[in-house]
Amino acid sequence: MAFYLIIALQAFCLYHLYKNRNPYYWAFLIFFIPVIGCIIYLITQVYNKRDAEKITTEITHIINPTKRVRDLEKQLQFSESYQNRVNLADAYLEIKDYNHAIPHYLEALKDSLQNDFYVVKQLIEAYFNLEDYEHVILYAESIKDRLEFKKSRVQFLYGLALAKMGKLEAAEESLKQIDIRYSFYDERLIYAKFLLSNDKKDHAKAVLEDVYAESQHMTKLNKRIYKATILEVEKLLNDFIPHTTHNF
Repeated sequence: MAFYLIIALQAFCLYHLYKNRNPYYWAFLIFFIPVIGCIIYLITQVYNKRDAEKITTEITHIINPTKRVRDLEKQLQFSESYQNRVNLADAYLEIKDYNHAIPHYLEALKDSLQNDFYVVKQLIEAYFNLEDYEHVILYAESIKDRLEFKKSRVQFLYGLALAKMGKLEAAEESLKQIDIRYSFYDERLIYAKFLLSNDKKDHAKAVLEDVYAESQHMTKLNKRIYKATILEVEKLLNDFIPHTTHNF
């Protein structure tokens, strides 16, 4: 149990560090001196009396994510509000229980007084993970004229769904919107693979080279986060030029 608590503390501290853009040297303290480093970080960067309950709750959710679902189910039973329902759907989505998340999102959409973009975006994520590409396309097309849709992950999922349905030209038009410098590294790798699968090798190579070049300027934390992505980008580039090695 102590081991999992330490892992949870590290995960929370790293999440807080990233979210609040705190100096990255804290990551080394958290990684290499787990218990003491986490305690020092919590005391100096996070903790105050008002935050104590929130920190405890978030650590509990990391250790036992289904507890959050049960708590939110009780909240919805007590008050069937729009926000309580969306919170519960989000919790189901987080634990990959898409079949339970979707009905709650659909019910939330019935409230015409709310801004539905967020709910539709989450609904698309759930349908995509269930490989229900027809519903992904249906709901994506209901919001694709919204400003928030442009150059977003949901537009990327829409493009992938179009590709799965054999609509390759429309898919490429949507997928290429995610090719933005210094962002969306995982998605851009998938986009490059899509281009390769459609015999657009020069374009795919250009995307991969951009991602690789950008990886050379990543922080150490981001290099760790995207290590698998960068390695795969490097491998694909080496397939173009077998005798060239890209060194980190």
